[in-house]
Amino acid sequence: MQIINLLHRGPLPYMAVDALQRYLHEKVASLQAPDSLILWESQDAYTAGRRTQQQDIPDDEVPVISMDRGGSVTYHGPGQLVIYPIVKVHPPKDVVAFVRSTEQALIHAVDTLGISAKAVEGRSGVWISARDMPTSVESKLCAIGIKFAADTTMHGMAFNVTTDLDRFMRVIPCGITDAGVTSLAQLGVHASLKDTAHHLVPYLCQTYQQFLERPSAQITDHPNPDQLLDEALTHHPIVPHRTGVAWKTNREPKEASWPSQTA
Repeated sequence: MQIINLLHRGPLPYMAVDALQRYLHEKVASLQAPDSLILWESQDAYTAGRRTQQQDIPDDEVPVISMDRGGSVTYHGPGQLVIYPIVKVHPPKDVVAFVRSTEQALIHAVDTLGISAKAVEGRSGVWISARDMPTSVESKLCAIGIKFAADTTMHGMAFNVTTDLDRFMRVIPCGITDAGVTSLAQLGVHASLKDTAHHLVPYLCQTYQQFLERPSAQITDHPNPDQLLDEALTHHPIVPHRTGVAWKTNREPKEASWPSQTA
């Protein structure tokens, strides 16, 4: 598995890394590049998956970008570790099994940090029970929205490390009204995005081996992720209709107006 680590760049524009994942997806799908994990941190952005409903975005002033992933609306921003698995799976693909295995890998990973997490039937992601939450509300630690195209995955997971959880409150996160959102910091685990990624990646790489057309236990770092990002931005990969545009409006997509928390 190749690791494309962009965390050293700090928060990046959401659509810039979307260009990278589509560029890489083309290459992995055609077996011209190794299976990869993209590790990165986003600037403030709200994105809407295919299941987003109007009531999930009660504030019309919130800039929301429509995307071709599963799930509903969510927030991405500083302090959140985003991981995109771009991997070619062997046929027949099993989307549900891939997502469930992703959940279990992350659950096992955070267990070693002293966090008891779980999967919730009918709701993707990694969850913390109400009894273990300082808010006494069942809450999502990691959102998961994965797409398959040409038997190759894209999009992925958003794992809250030190995320400003108040940012989620401008929308109905994942379209779920009876649960909350949490982070490692809120759960009493103080770690950097770099350290969190270093901890989670081996669990994901191991669990994905069962799905890969080209299984390999070796984990290698891409030698020049910055150059790869620059290549992707000049490549202009094909983007599906109604993707990367303002969600169900005529407005142009835009970044949220507040400054970066890490500026």
